[in-house]
Amino acid sequence: MSMSAPAAARPAPPMRLLKRVAAYGQEFILLGAIAALFIVVGIISPRFFGANNISNIFAGNAYIAVAAIGMSLVIISGHIDVAVGSLIGVLATISGLLAVNGYPIWLAWLAPVLIGIVVNAGVGSLVAYLRIPSIVVTLGMLSILKGGLISVTAGAWITNLPEDYLIAQFRLLGVPSPVWFMVILTALVAFWMRYSSFGRTIYAIGGNVEAARVAGIQVERSTVIVFAIHGAFAGIAAVLFATQLQVIQSTVPPNLELTVITASVVGGVSILGGTGTVIGSTLAAILFAAIASSLIFLNVSAYWLRSVQGLLILITVLADMARRRRLR
Repeated sequence: MSMSAPAAARPAPPMRLLKRVAAYGQEFILLGAIAALFIVVGIISPRFFGANNISNIFAGNAYIAVAAIGMSLVIISGHIDVAVGSLIGVLATISGLLAVNGYPIWLAWLAPVLIGIVVNAGVGSLVAYLRIPSIVVTLGMLSILKGGLISVTAGAWITNLPEDYLIAQFRLLGVPSPVWFMVILTALVAFWMRYSSFGRTIYAIGGNVEAARVAGIQVERSTVIVFAIHGAFAGIAAVLFATQLQVIQSTVPPNLELTVITASVVGGVSILGGTGTVIGSTLAAILFAAIASSLIFLNVSAYWLRSVQGLLILITVLADMARRRRLR
């Protein structure tokens, strides 16, 4: 019996597996790096596997992974947001003030998300409709948010947070809630980006904006939506950041925007747009947290973490440029 044409053209299972591995090459590299780091540091210092340290690596830095999800969407669409750290600091302060001033807990959780959407939708509108480069708009927003936060609060700490407000300290099935947020949001957005029409739209805009216009994609409207979604994730990250301790310091977390952008880029999101996944950005955030913890257990200065992040950015960008040249 002769094989039909469709059956003959269908790739063999091993080939499909190889293509799938190639499509997620950066993610597998990050998984391998995380595993190797855990094994090596665990052998040198068995205390590295202590429950508190493992919890700090995954739960204590989950808000960075959540913020990196939104940042990845922005970068994939061909833009960038250098104000995300300042926005998270402002939203965390707003959330904490609502909680200590007697407002409903659900409002203290929801308000940062809604405000993040509104603020970043405004940023996206300036980028999309006035054609101002996103780095210029977000640099301006960074100064506005950071300066406004310090001016209004004078860096005062917010204390006496209600116990039922501290959602980052909740546990489900023994697992800290930030880990649940990180894993579930990453999975949902990865699925949405891969299989939804709007997810493919984001890739198309970042890959070639003029070709996207010719294909009938509403680039301006889509850009505003991407920034608004990014604002929602910044709001969620702000709530997780605000509730992980008993107090909130009303300042912008130092270098947070750099860490979030680095997680996206090292996670495989091309700084030029058009490619990448949120799975990679989440794994990169976990890797950075593990490296920071490893430096402590190895008695190495924590300042080396910035050097490592910078080196990883350069390696990732150079690899992306080389890949793009091969595809030409």
